[in-house]
Amino acid sequence: MTPQPTAGPRGAGTGETARTIDTVFRLEFPRLVAGVARIVRDVGIAEELAQDALVAALERWPADGVPDNPGAWLMTTARRRAVDLIRRRETYARKLAEIGRDLPAGVPPEEPADPDAIDDDLLRLVFTACHPVLSAPARTALTLRLLGGLTTAEIARAFLVPEPTVAQRIVRAKRTLATRNVAFEVPHGPDREARLGSVLDVIYLIFNEGYAATAGDDWLRPALCEDALRLARVLSGLMPKEPEVHGMAALLEFQSARAAARTGPDGEPVLLKDQNRARWNRLLIARGVTALGRAEALSGGAPGPYALQAAIAACHAHAHRYEETDWARIATLYGLLAARTPSPVVELNRAVAVSMAEGPAAALPLVDALTDVAALRDYHLLPSVRGDLLARLGRTREARAEFARAASLTRNEQERRLLLRRAEETGG
Repeated sequence: MTPQPTAGPRGAGTGETARTIDTVFRLEFPRLVAGVARIVRDVGIAEELAQDALVAALERWPADGVPDNPGAWLMTTARRRAVDLIRRRETYARKLAEIGRDLPAGVPPEEPADPDAIDDDLLRLVFTACHPVLSAPARTALTLRLLGGLTTAEIARAFLVPEPTVAQRIVRAKRTLATRNVAFEVPHGPDREARLGSVLDVIYLIFNEGYAATAGDDWLRPALCEDALRLARVLSGLMPKEPEVHGMAALLEFQSARAAARTGPDGEPVLLKDQNRARWNRLLIARGVTALGRAEALSGGAPGPYALQAAIAACHAHAHRYEETDWARIATLYGLLAARTPSPVVELNRAVAVSMAEGPAAALPLVDALTDVAALRDYHLLPSVRGDLLARLGRTREARAEFARAASLTRNEQERRLLLRRAEETGG
């Protein structure tokens, strides 16, 4: 099995340099894989070559120092190894003529680009990983692994499925892409449209992992949010007549606008009701409003799931104070979303909105109905929401137990501390 991007060989590099290498590689991993995949046309091999670049950094940087541009150093190293691999496998000139890509100095320049193509390796990687030869779960798992640089454990949490299942999906997906000779490219026409739904789902899951990390010491992973938002904007330029593309872009603009207010001085999560809304980014909110307007105009009165979620986010963005939030509209929108894309997580969110619009007593039966849903058995937000409702109803002993259970289920340290604090403050 290919090592996870944060692992690396043990004992190679220590102290601050080792931590720097780990951080840089985590951030650069998707770009390394995407850049090398342009050369080797095999995402599995590209991932291995990216790992080889990490090994080289672990060997060199502790002695030579961290380069001024560590990301460029890793990319150059990985691309050189890709070229060496090609030279070893096939006649170099013939391979260059086949791939026609931009390679390191001394290599013939790439062929003229297709004017309708997007010069964005990460976007190519997303569309390649979302090829229809793969199942929908495999597409999402592979892209989260390659583009998001997530571990199989993190992806399993995002999917609410066992970790071995995710690992098998990733291995089989890479093997399928290689054996079927899937091109590393952004498709055109009907092929592009056919893959759009999976691409949007993948981008959204990557954004969510950056917006509320499933594991680790940090509540936010801003680089993932930035990559997802950038890809959503690129897609909206590529497919201007697709309402859900604009719906996705609007949703990420609205969510990104709140990022600065979502953590405290020590990185701890700040609940929505406690956020300083003066720190919300009004430029991003304005961009979200524009994108949502485009989505609604193109939808013909039947907004898709991402446009509906963007409309929910807009309700929060338009409320200058928490008390001004239109919870009744949010509950209605969640009802429409549940009808379009049935999901226990959507039902849980709808219950939260109902609790704010009609009171906790109206929402508790909705939450209780979800306690036996298998997909939510280990989902920490279910007992967290239930704890909040019980606390508001004065059932403090039960609420404390629910918050404690939620804390035991989360794998994010900052979130665990927040839930334990809520349990302590609840008393009982």
